[in-house]
Amino acid sequence: MNRTTSQRLAVIGLGRFGMSLARQLAAHGAEVIAIDSNHRLVNEISDDVGLAVRLDSTDEAALRSQEVDRVDCVVVSIGENFEAALLTTVICKRNLKVASVICRAQTPLHAEIFRQIGADEVIQPEQHAGETLGRRLAHPRIHDYITLGEGFTIVELQAPAAFTGKTIRELDLRNSYAVNLIAIRRKSSAPDGSERARLISVPGPGDVIEENDILLVAGSEASLTSVANAGSR
Repeated sequence: MNRTTSQRLAVIGLGRFGMSLARQLAAHGAEVIAIDSNHRLVNEISDDVGLAVRLDSTDEAALRSQEVDRVDCVVVSIGENFEAALLTTVICKRNLKVASVICRAQTPLHAEIFRQIGADEVIQPEQHAGETLGRRLAHPRIHDYITLGEGFTIVELQAPAAFTGKTIRELDLRNSYAVNLIAIRRKSSAPDGSERARLISVPGPGDVIEENDILLVAGSEASLTSVANAGSR
């Protein structure tokens, strides 16, 4: 493979997660090597990525032959064979000296073992999906969220009806709910009659919350929940 300026990644393990990830990376312009020991899976993705290879990822020489030692990041997404996933991680991190190795773990115990052997990052997609769905079902007003660290989150939420018509000063979100308002996303009408989203960054104390405003708010999980439920009782 020729060197390019795009991000070069290898996805090892083409189950549902690995297959989806490899395709998304390629669609966003990354140079992707998709690897699996299953010939059918390799053929299935061959037209969607830069290179699809059938090989045993526990074979260091085989990985080197495909220049996996020259990629920017390896994602180990082997689902069924935990021993193979561990050995692949060790080879990529310690022997091939890949800068970033990300592992998909199916259980918290597996996640901890991956960390102990040197994985730079460990993800648990099933757990994350469950947490996301649980949050959305429990708090329908929350549209999206970003966890920045333990106990601190940024969320996008539909402004509670109780906030409509009130200024930022009147709501006093920091003292009333222990959260910080970062921005307001507001729909506005364009000259051609279409609707567009307008972002009010760092809202001032005199800004008034309007119906259907989306608030970008930061705080603890408990504080954000209290904002999302404001006026619901």
